[in-house]
Amino acid sequence: MYTGIVSGTERIHSITHGNGYDTIFITNQHGFMDDVFTGASVAVDGTCLTVTQILKDKNLVAFDVADQTKKLTTLGHLNPDQMVNIERSFKMGHENGGHNIYGHIEGTAQISALEHIGETLHLDIRIPSEKMKYFFLKGFIGLHGCSLTINHVDKQRNEISVDLIPETLRLTNFKNVKQGDLLNFEIDQTTRTLVDTIEGIYQNRLTEQ
Repeated sequence: MYTGIVSGTERIHSITHGNGYDTIFITNQHGFMDDVFTGASVAVDGTCLTVTQILKDKNLVAFDVADQTKKLTTLGHLNPDQMVNIERSFKMGHENGGHNIYGHIEGTAQISALEHIGETLHLDIRIPSEKMKYFFLKGFIGLHGCSLTINHVDKQRNEISVDLIPETLRLTNFKNVKQGDLLNFEIDQTTRTLVDTIEGIYQNRLTEQ
């Protein structure tokens, strides 16, 4: 499990192609992954990945990305030298300053518009229409691994809006985004459970009538 409080960014060093998967090699210049071990979980742009190799002599950590994950997320579009958000899995006893994130990406959402307001960044995000029922004003969304508060919902346009403070921009790759970019998104699981439960109860009552 993760908190959506990204530690910082690291660089894609290289990518190799296997049968049904890619292996991505990520730098560890900032020491976020100094104590990882083979089999550990790390969120890369919000996607929970398993450490498969540790190349200490090159200061690189490797992860395998299955073809299905590549199709579902932005990880299939990664290129060498691209910066990715990194978060280590949550440790018991530590502060959770975000919300519970599992790294199970729902799909990708597109930046439909952006506006720099002073040192902050306002983003309008287009969500797949069938997923809009899970998003509410002041609810949560995981975007590229960041826990963000929803500040506006437009169900007619299938859009939500979020605002990023300077510290978030400093620590993450959101500083480089542009209109049309795709972002990995994750639904808050508590919200999903509530919506699906209420929906199921309502449909059962209609069936009984």
